[in-house]
Amino acid sequence: MIPVFNDWDSLKKLLVNIDNEIKNLKSIHVKCLIINDSSSIALKNLPKVQNIKELVIINMLENKGHARCNAFGIRFLSSSNTIDFDHLILMDSDGEDRPEELKSLINKSLENRDVSVVAKRIKRSEGILFQLLYKFHKIITFLFTGNNINFGNYSCLTKKDVKVLSDKSSLWSSFSGSFKKHIKNYNEIDSERGLRYFGPSKMSFFKLLIHSFAILGVFKFIVFTRVTLLFLISLLINVMIFKSFYFYIFQFILIFFCILVFLVSKRESKSALINSDKNIDNVETLLQQ
Repeated sequence: MIPVFNDWDSLKKLLVNIDNEIKNLKSIHVKCLIINDSSSIALKNLPKVQNIKELVIINMLENKGHARCNAFGIRFLSSSNTIDFDHLILMDSDGEDRPEELKSLINKSLENRDVSVVAKRIKRSEGILFQLLYKFHKIITFLFTGNNINFGNYSCLTKKDVKVLSDKSSLWSSFSGSFKKHIKNYNEIDSERGLRYFGPSKMSFFKLLIHSFAILGVFKFIVFTRVTLLFLISLLINVMIFKSFYFYIFQFILIFFCILVFLVSKRESKSALINSDKNIDNVETLLQQ
């Protein structure tokens, strides 16, 4: 399943690369479901593929963003009577989810067909500053949720886990946070983040901030408990020992941080997820062989 917004050139290159990577997987029947996030540019001249057996595109009426396209797709497939599957691979269209790792992802899922597999990021392709901020995000996430979330959307989900996630309100805001919260048993493969096929990465510092707080929002009550505990400990230490103004600044930051987590968690919406099929314009079968 591949969400896309206007980046059709990247999608075409990705489809060719997927087709090449799966050519020796003879026992696998691969279908590609493209979620067109209300692109303003039309798709033209699909590349020729031999090993992808079906290619379906769902055209959406309104642009909802990458994360919500994934959420819609998971919800749609969980109850679809027209598209059957055993496993669902989530994949970006821009090349940053490397098709070279598909074999590892598929083979790992075939080792235990009842367990989903995530692509654990061991190397990123962004600049040094962004990588430092991303590591800081992982540390903060671990400290305030107790969870090490070292993967993104790139994953291979069992049909059972697709069903589990399909009605979780947090899925509308964060896939990786929702997966970590609700799927307790899963396997991993090592994954390197690839370079975009065309243009610069769309992961800005602001988007990283929203991504980080969206994950924290999934665990907002754990965050609240840990922030409260840290606040009380720092207050006690300050009153009994230091009596410093700087501790009050730290406590204010903690309160502000917790408020932000709860505000971003408002992005979650079970009703929007359940009703996301109302945003479908039409469904086209582009290839069936």
